[in-house]
Amino acid sequence: MKNRTLPPTGWFRAFESSARLLSFTAAADELGLTQSAVSQQIKSLEVRFGCALFVRRHRGILLTDEGRRLFPLVAEGIGNLKAAAAAFEPAADPGLLTIATSVSIAQWFLVPRLKLFTEQNRDIRVRIVNAVWPDEFVASSADVQIQFGPIESADKSSTPLGNNQLALVASPSLFESAGKSSSAHTLSGLSDYSLIQTVGTSDTWQKFAETSGESIDDPATLLVDSHGLSVDFARAGFGVALTSTLISSPCIISGSLVQVHPAVMAARDGYFINTRKGNNAAEEFSLWIQNEARESEAGAFA
Repeated sequence: MKNRTLPPTGWFRAFESSARLLSFTAAADELGLTQSAVSQQIKSLEVRFGCALFVRRHRGILLTDEGRRLFPLVAEGIGNLKAAAAAFEPAADPGLLTIATSVSIAQWFLVPRLKLFTEQNRDIRVRIVNAVWPDEFVASSADVQIQFGPIESADKSSTPLGNNQLALVASPSLFESAGKSSSAHTLSGLSDYSLIQTVGTSDTWQKFAETSGESIDDPATLLVDSHGLSVDFARAGFGVALTSTLISSPCIISGSLVQVHPAVMAARDGYFINTRKGNNAAEEFSLWIQNEARESEAGAFA
């Protein structure tokens, strides 16, 4: 029999947290995800294993016999992974600024801008660590952490990075081939194009339609797991993306993307920055990137 690939680690994380807390909602808060994202990952694991792992009740959840068998094995495995990571984490370097961030922020914000920061702060050496899950940020021992998650679950010590808003964007080439304008479309006017949406968030095309006072019947054509990917596909001419104004603003400014609908929607899930107190380099970087975010969004979505 051919070897099968393991299910994604994220599915196991969602299961372990839900089984330990006996709550999809509490697990979502712990992992920095939405309740629907956790529930979907659990469902994917159940489909993969061909059995129910939880009994879903109106007032909560309980483990099935299969879930009780699986839980200690998964908990031990995650514990071993954490121990292995801790054993190989490099020793703290007082001269090194460690920044843990999502791939989207790293790709669309740090890659084009970090040179400017390092040129202005030549005494600061920088290490970038890509992280997704909350415990990955903790394990990184980062001086600056830029996380994505539900706004209502954000740590009180964190600061929003940018406006945490969403807009509809697309490549100008998507409309040029049809001889159409690339701006001021209605949602019904966009129905001929593929719709791109980031999954695992509470922000959907349907909610954008409600906010703008319009309606849309077609579901999203392409589902991706980050705003960075939604921007990548939009730039490639795949379709229209409902995506973060922060992540898409550099492309709007450069002209590789255009805003195709006048409305901008407040997001339920956004980017937040945490800075190690008393670390001058971390505080300097935090102030710098917050200013860059403000200027970029203001220049793109004035």
